[in-house]
Amino acid sequence: MTPGARASAAMAVLDQVLAGEPVEKVLTNWGRGARYAGSSDRAALRDIVFQCLRCRSAYAALGGGLTGRGLVLGHMRSLSDDQRPDWFTGGPHDPLPPDPATEAGRPPVGAEVFNIPDWLEPPLRQSLGDDFAPVMTAMADRAPVFLRVNPLRGSLAAAEASLAAEAITVRGCAGMNFALEVVHGERKIRTSKAYASGCVELQDLSSQVVVANLPLADGMKVLDHCAGGGGKTLAMAAAAKLRLYAHDAFPHRMIDLTARADRAGVAVTQLRRPEEQAPFDLVLVDAPCSGSGSWRRDPAGKWALTEARLATLLQKQHQILRRAAAMVRPGGWLAYVTCSLLSVENDDQITAFLTDLPGWTLARRQVLTPLTGGDGFFLALLQRLPS
Repeated sequence: MTPGARASAAMAVLDQVLAGEPVEKVLTNWGRGARYAGSSDRAALRDIVFQCLRCRSAYAALGGGLTGRGLVLGHMRSLSDDQRPDWFTGGPHDPLPPDPATEAGRPPVGAEVFNIPDWLEPPLRQSLGDDFAPVMTAMADRAPVFLRVNPLRGSLAAAEASLAAEAITVRGCAGMNFALEVVHGERKIRTSKAYASGCVELQDLSSQVVVANLPLADGMKVLDHCAGGGGKTLAMAAAAKLRLYAHDAFPHRMIDLTARADRAGVAVTQLRRPEEQAPFDLVLVDAPCSGSGSWRRDPAGKWALTEARLATLLQKQHQILRRAAAMVRPGGWLAYVTCSLLSVENDDQITAFLTDLPGWTLARRQVLTPLTGGDGFFLALLQRLPS
């Protein structure tokens, strides 16, 4: 495919996403129907689509409209002259040149500059303070790719050597003994021997930092209460010899956990009703949230978030925290985690929790943003006082 043909395909994909279709579904369907496209074409298309969604409002302004064509045109105009591709040539498979009268575009203003919905600018400014503009700027770029080396399957040096043999270049992360940042070859990870053998797992750096700050010790009985795919479950298993349990309100989200645990050499018991195995020494609540800290990876989620949806999430977080607290033994730990940048999902929830349940104390609070390398995360480590 020519560069212009890729841009045309991206425009068509984006039009479907703007109409409400899930981006991954649209990209998958496009790939099935475009047998002529090679792996490099699919990768390039994906990059264009996701970049346009990250910078949707700014690109719509620059491109003259919130359409697939407008976003791709705005994307092209956002690049410097020496990087700007020649997409709009009017060639056989390329988009037509811009119309000077209707597609002149304009500079983005207000919340458009930061590529967030108007209603989210005030709470994000309040939550992030002086870091608001730098964080929003960082969120406009692709997220780095990180790996977690699984010491149950191999050493850091062995993982690096195995990855290098397949032309995957990595570098270490300061302060994290088993974290690697992928410098080159990230699209080869899932087919690599290191991944297939369980020696490495794809996991964001901030997720790894959160687990590293949990008070895990051999013999502890631990519940991952909102386990999902089990990334943090497996990271905890690699940190200590635990009696490890996993639960999710939607069990189908854990469908891959059994295979992942086998590959990692870990034993995890999945629970439908975790109260039946309580009490636990530690309960991890990776709560459903706005995902505002991971919008680089899920930019469509940013534009799908509404005030009503956020209110529903706040109520769920409130309920889950209290349910989980009841399963912690006296003297045990409750770790509340979100991948959110919003105070209403983080500090405000913990303040309300401590007000409602005086038998708890806040032992640790940690805020991570893209300025620290990984996704935005919040950790509140709460300890239940001995009865």
